[in-house]
Amino acid sequence: MLSSLIAPALARRGIHYGWVMVALTFLVAVSSAGALGILGALLLPLQGETGWDTASISGALALRLLLYGLMAPFAAALLQRYGLRYTVAVALALVIIGCVASMGMTQLWQLWLCWGVMAGLGTGMTALVLGATVAGRWFVRRRGLVLGLLTAANATGQLAFLPLAAWLAQNDGWRVAMIPGLAACVLAGVLMLLFGRDHPAELGLAAYGDTAAPAAAPPRPPAGNPVRTAFATLAEASGSRVFWILFATFLICGLSTNGLVQTHFIPLCGDFGMAPVEAASVLALMGAFDFIGTIASGWLSDRYDNRKLLFWYYGLRGLSLLALPSSTFSLYGLSLFAVFYGLDWIATVPPTVRLAGQAFGRDRAPLVFGWVFTAHQLGAAIAAAGAGLSRDALASYLPAFYIAGAACLLAALLALGAGSKQRDAAIKGAA
Repeated sequence: MLSSLIAPALARRGIHYGWVMVALTFLVAVSSAGALGILGALLLPLQGETGWDTASISGALALRLLLYGLMAPFAAALLQRYGLRYTVAVALALVIIGCVASMGMTQLWQLWLCWGVMAGLGTGMTALVLGATVAGRWFVRRRGLVLGLLTAANATGQLAFLPLAAWLAQNDGWRVAMIPGLAACVLAGVLMLLFGRDHPAELGLAAYGDTAAPAAAPPRPPAGNPVRTAFATLAEASGSRVFWILFATFLICGLSTNGLVQTHFIPLCGDFGMAPVEAASVLALMGAFDFIGTIASGWLSDRYDNRKLLFWYYGLRGLSLLALPSSTFSLYGLSLFAVFYGLDWIATVPPTVRLAGQAFGRDRAPLVFGWVFTAHQLGAAIAAAGAGLSRDALASYLPAFYIAGAACLLAALLALGAGSKQRDAAIKGAA
């Protein structure tokens, strides 16, 4: 294995192989999220070619978001049972096949199959749970920072390809616009197969920052059915008040981010006279500032009360969404919104993962977070479908944005009830 040759060479230079795993996971997250995120930019070109209404296309995108979340707890179990490399390879293959097949679709059911089912299942297997698993297995110190990096990769990837995709869709058609994201998925899959490893013990290493001696062998994967394991974890976690608080707040997180803004922001701007490429550039700017904000959130989650962090994140996001309809919808005015909202796009993830870890333990945290992430995508699916219905029935997206803003203010209050100061102090001491 190439990793067996590289790890000792890096160790001689004081570099832990865990950082290679972070780089590989970062690329997987950016590429798969990019293939997922550009679909919102293709809504208008696809509608113009096929004549399908907004609600029908939004329904397929909502199904994609829902399956993206529903896969999360099962993805965590699959990662435990079959390992990182093979799970990621299968996931990216689903994304690639679904997107390539969609280039020849002529019927609405084909859209739901390719963009809804296949893209949703594939990207769901490489969602935030993958980053949480890598951070938990390979890092003891800097775990919050790593979570911030990998979360930022997922969120930024959903937005980074948008300007190019919008430009290609406008000039060469929506099919050509899908090619850069698909090429990135192929590259990420090949590199993960070549260099990825499941556990530090496979390379004779301890996790980064772990003072204990390296394990003689990696832990044996659980022998049980991954589906049964995922549901057993849900049954245990559902008796906890913390679980339901995290579930509810993360549902609102999805309702106010990728389900609403990522899916409908470009058509919303079009209603106010902004060109698609300019609107996509604003979304990409959000992605750039989200990258900064989410990494900073990971750093903060190692050091401060995670409940208070979530209070501020949700509260400020809610205020920004309530203020958006009052914007001039000029490139300048929306750029200010992009900076403010982008810093908070998905900064909620590191504190949420931290709270899950301290409430349910290091081993069960990825599985529990998988179910919490399901709530995120349930909220995203509700927003994607509901905003489309609002646009068709009321000729306006604005009611959906007002509802999302108010829900974020509620989430800010709910977040204060999760965890305890004593547990936060213990996490801080372990950072």
